[in-house]
Amino acid sequence: MESFNTSFREGFILMGFSDWSQLEPILFVFILVFYSLTIFGNTTIITLSLLERQLHTPMYFFLRHLSFLDLCYTTSTVPQLLINLHGPDRTISYEGCVVQLFSSLALGSTECVLLVVMAFDRYAAVCHPLHYTAIMHPRLCQTLAIASWVGGCMNSLVQTGLMMAMPLCGLHLLNHFFCEMTVLLKLACEDTEGTETKMFVARAIILVVPAVLILGSYVYIVQTALKVRSVAGRRKAFGTCGSHLLVVSLFYGSAIYTYLQPMHSYSESEGKFVALFYTIVTPMLNPLIYTVRNKDVKGAVRKVLERGRYSV
Repeated sequence: MESFNTSFREGFILMGFSDWSQLEPILFVFILVFYSLTIFGNTTIITLSLLERQLHTPMYFFLRHLSFLDLCYTTSTVPQLLINLHGPDRTISYEGCVVQLFSSLALGSTECVLLVVMAFDRYAAVCHPLHYTAIMHPRLCQTLAIASWVGGCMNSLVQTGLMMAMPLCGLHLLNHFFCEMTVLLKLACEDTEGTETKMFVARAIILVVPAVLILGSYVYIVQTALKVRSVAGRRKAFGTCGSHLLVVSLFYGSAIYTYLQPMHSYSESEGKFVALFYTIVTPMLNPLIYTVRNKDVKGAVRKVLERGRYSV
């Protein structure tokens, strides 16, 4: 804390999309609609998975955590962005910036680990169907979920701590719509090479290792699915994993582009639009990806609607 330039206690100015001021009204409507859909879709997933007994399975237990993560992640950045787009005040306090940095990193890191856990769940379901319930028992599911949250928070604590230990100087301008690590690093007064190396290692651990584990699990899943003789069985095996693999591709693709490229090649303009994708678009798409072709969720929706109709 003390190593920060004391002038930064006054806070920062988030430039957001002021470079494209003519687009701001359109972006405001676009983001507001997507944020509303994100809240509705993820809240629906959480509510259905709690109310319907047929969804009381490990897959939907982890999906409920993913939906809650997406709700928290978008809420940590989007309301601030909407305020900045709608009015002239684009400031954020120093404390608010630190909280936003820590929370966004913690939630994003937790999702990295949780997607690995969900891949393990799909591996157990496809590769060991007869022992699935024994492997994915409730206590293990709870332990894996807690481990995801603890791992994400620890990663964020390390990166935020490294960032807070660096002295900042210069203008109070952040060329982004929220307190992003890559943008804050550009305000550092001293050589950031050593700190960047440590942060890169932390980011690689939370991004590359989970991605490798997920790819490894899907190699086994594909091998097992190809051994299934019936076409219907293979289709079911691939179908149960297709949604998760699409979510993984969207999330890791944008995260790796943002956090694993060298600082000197990072484009702030491109970075803002990529950040829009992983903070707004992906959390909005996740409920759709998991439910559009999911018979269990559709059946649960019908039951809830029927109960509501009869109660009226």
